Amino acid sequence: MKVIVTKKELNDSLSIAASASSKRTALPILSSIRIEAKDSSLHLLGCDGELWAASSCVAKVEEPGSVCVAAQLLTQIVQVLPDTPITLELEGTNVRLTAGGSDWLMLALPAEEFPEVPLFSPDSSLILAAKELRNAIDGVNFAVSADPGRPILTGVQFDYNGSTLTLVATDTHRLAVCRLHREGLGSSLKAVVPDKALKIIKALPLTEDEKITVSFDESRLIVDIGSAMVVCQLLNGIFPNWERVVPGEYTRLWTLDRKEFHDNIRRAMILASDNNNRVRFSGQGEKIVISAKSEEKGEAKEEVAAVAKNGDLDIAFNGKYLMDALAAMGSDGIRAEMTESSRPAVIRPTEGGDDHFCVVMPMAIG
Repeated sequence: MKVIVTKKELNDSLSIAASASSKRTALPILSSIRIEAKDSSLHLLGCDGELWAASSCVAKVEEPGSVCVAAQLLTQIVQVLPDTPITLELEGTNVRLTAGGSDWLMLALPAEEFPEVPLFSPDSSLILAAKELRNAIDGVNFAVSADPGRPILTGVQFDYNGSTLTLVATDTHRLAVCRLHREGLGSSLKAVVPDKALKIIKALPLTEDEKITVSFDESRLIVDIGSAMVVCQLLNGIFPNWERVVPGEYTRLWTLDRKEFHDNIRRAMILASDNNNRVRFSGQGEKIVISAKSEEKGEAKEEVAAVAKNGDLDIAFNGKYLMDALAAMGSDGIRAEMTESSRPAVIRPTEGGDDHFCVVMPMAIG
């Protein structure tokens, strides 16, 4: 195998394919990336055993062939190379990479050991504009759990009933919901997609208005845009009945400027990070006093104007959870709907709040 490719083409393809490779595995082949040179193209494939990501780019193929190299190492090398053509060449059990005055020799693995992309026969699909899908994913994936002990929560539930697509994520401390009301998106379905796969899908090289087709069978998802493809196992298990978590009513309301509220919390987090990210919020008439303390460093207070309805309430939240929710909302204003200091709050944008919201569990005031 010998192939010449521009740095940009290789780097762009690597950013997709290498994202599927495993960072922690006892199987070296799953932390590698398969490189195949053929038909005037370079084809890259990454896999962690349950997720495959493929990407292709134009290249000058002098000798066709295929080989596997460490995904993280290749990515690190390409990122720091000068903007000059890169040559990849198989030499025995090594791959030599040259670019300008740079010369690297990387250990290689046989391409035939790499897991093949499974056969796929979709029985349902959704078709959305790339911008719509990205915005919907961004609206909820901050609430995905990182706990491997509850794998069903490490993904986002897609639920389409023929007229409304609902995306839901929760780590049990917070819940994020985003709805798109649209008939004709595709087949009715309910599936939980791993967050790792969604991050790769978001990064696919599509313009905002280009359509993206997400296809499903009973156990897998596939997105194929020609120059790149993602195939992944869906998560097995029963997703929580999230609608039971959403409060049906509220008795207290704060309406605030989203950016100002976010900035206030960010400053309070300088100290709150020493105290389990606990930030206290005290409604006092037409303002909210935001406070945090550290036993070793001191105390901080911030004030933000609010339009309050029965808003005199002391309540504490994980400041990071609130910042994540606020960052995912595109409106200038937000509403915080509450009842008591021990009950969850609902954070919504002031516009479209029925279709995008976050439920946050409170912390002990301390």
